[in-house]
Amino acid sequence: MQNQKGRACRWHVDGLVYEGLEWGETGGLRILALHGWMDHADSFAELAPRLTGCHVVALDLSGQGLSSHRAAHATYNIWDDLPQIAGILDQMRWTNCVLMGHSRGANIASLFTAAQPHRVTALVALDSLISEPSGKSIVETLRAFVEDTRAATNRPLRHFPSRADYVARRSARGNSHATSTALAPRALHQTPRGYRLRGDARMFASSAVKLSQQQAETVLASITCPVLNLWATDGLKQRGTGSAELASRAAELMSRYEALDMAGDHHFHLDPDVAEKIAATILDFLHRHHLT
Repeated sequence: MQNQKGRACRWHVDGLVYEGLEWGETGGLRILALHGWMDHADSFAELAPRLTGCHVVALDLSGQGLSSHRAAHATYNIWDDLPQIAGILDQMRWTNCVLMGHSRGANIASLFTAAQPHRVTALVALDSLISEPSGKSIVETLRAFVEDTRAATNRPLRHFPSRADYVARRSARGNSHATSTALAPRALHQTPRGYRLRGDARMFASSAVKLSQQQAETVLASITCPVLNLWATDGLKQRGTGSAELASRAAELMSRYEALDMAGDHHFHLDPDVAEKIAATILDFLHRHHLT
């Protein structure tokens, strides 16, 4: 199976425009997909079409992809999109759904699942699960938030002479050339000066507050639906960031938690061969929990 271009979606909620893509028939199992940091809905372009029998809707979260930037006084903490996600579900008339997230999107999905358990029948987390607790004090975090946000607000929008330059820069920062190429079209806006990054520069700023260890564990312990946590063998757990410890705690705190390592890098769901295996694993998980 090859990448199938998704159908465009749009929602107006709380003064913001959210864009997205959808795959599958509207009568299929409802899956809402949330992408990672500085990605967008196209990050699911390989995985979503392979989830046969499912209606997959992938959002561009605020400040990324084609969706609106937040107001000048607003922030991009991982909980800021939660009310709008609920609003989008309302607009689609989805009383509940399977929630799937990758990286930062997985962290957001976990928060939403804990806060709105009646709206999530199962959680699928790709190469992350919950934000890692910060080792910094609250004062250090707030200082970084203020200074980073002011710097981002005053920074000129980044331009690239060509898409190839964007791909080269993203590749140099750790993404594969294939991933960088696949994400480039929706990440960039063509201008007379070249290509401008669509993402809000404030996405690079520190969060105002970060979860403590106790708060992260409380979130995990509050999730009662079935959880499938897929980790890339060359992903976050291998970077010494604390993800391995969090996954271990999740197995202790969550009653219906399953974890599996799968070959690939952090964007393993964009690799066609790996996406095929991920899709099969997800469909088996959903079938075993009587969701398909």
